Amino acid sequence: MKFGPVVASAALLALITACGSTESGSSPSAAASGATGGKIGIDHPRADSDFWNSYIKYIPQMATELKVDLMNATNSQNDVAKLVANTQALVSQGAKVMVMAPQDTGAIASTLQQLENKKIPVVTVDTRPDKGKVYMVVRADNRAYGTKACEFLGEKLGGKGKVVELMGALSSVNGRDRAEAFRECMKTKFPGITVFEEPTEWDGGKAASMLQTRLEQNPDVKGIYMHAGGVHLAPTLQVLKAKNMLVAPEDAKHVFVVSNDGIPQEFEAIRKGEIDATVSQPADLYAKYALYYAKAAAEGKTFKPGPTDHDSTIIELPNGLEDQLPAPLVTKENVDDPNLWGNQVK
Repeated sequence: MKFGPVVASAALLALITACGSTESGSSPSAAASGATGGKIGIDHPRADSDFWNSYIKYIPQMATELKVDLMNATNSQNDVAKLVANTQALVSQGAKVMVMAPQDTGAIASTLQQLENKKIPVVTVDTRPDKGKVYMVVRADNRAYGTKACEFLGEKLGGKGKVVELMGALSSVNGRDRAEAFRECMKTKFPGITVFEEPTEWDGGKAASMLQTRLEQNPDVKGIYMHAGGVHLAPTLQVLKAKNMLVAPEDAKHVFVVSNDGIPQEFEAIRKGEIDATVSQPADLYAKYALYYAKAAAEGKTFKPGPTDHDSTIIELPNGLEDQLPAPLVTKENVDDPNLWGNQVK
């Protein structure tokens, strides 16, 4: 993956803004005249996930690079009521734009409506609200996550056998997208594979309990799909180890495991042969472009659907726009790629 430098993106933005709008999604145009920018409020969604903790660490770095007037962050701890309260507090303290990652994508609609009424643009990260206007969603194609995982496991299992799917919360668009795409792919391409769907609510403890029960009932399970390595990896490895099922890929007893996130711990597990693949969610680019679009919103700029200058595509939603950032499949063949953010975390 190659990503253009921030300076180049900023220069392109400034040039095109001065010349007017174009057809490219990477080409912003001036919106309301006289926009002067303002403070950016940001709420982090949780601190119990290695993925989100990595994203949180990137935020100050990207804020400095982009020269964003960033307020002190809040953390809603996977609680939509806290997210609403945190948002209200940041707005009362002068936030002109809000960056958030609502985990319950249905329950945030009324808050988004209130922010729209106050003319406060919203950038959401990783999740796309079901309703309520958003300036930009910074996200990867989560349906592609499910499809990539399905194709990987389907091929490894030779189109037959049993797979446990440790799903996220289905109240989240990410959980739904990954689950629906995985289900559709399995039914269409690998009908000989039985999938046990386990809704974990992004909870590691629930994932461990569900996986342990399923393996006791079906000791011949040969594949596992984890919707989120940040919360599912450690408990999954613990359960497999306790059942003497954590063996090398060349061992006939090996259970093929594919994940989502791209955290360093997953990469290390791939190197050890404990899991086999993960889809790398770009935590660094989530942080970078969340703040990039928040700053653009504060300055009154707008964007159009189409390809961008950073290897992504902006698509149109019923309630806004979404920048779908690249998220590659990582296996033992490319796990040491220095361009992967999971290999850049210190």
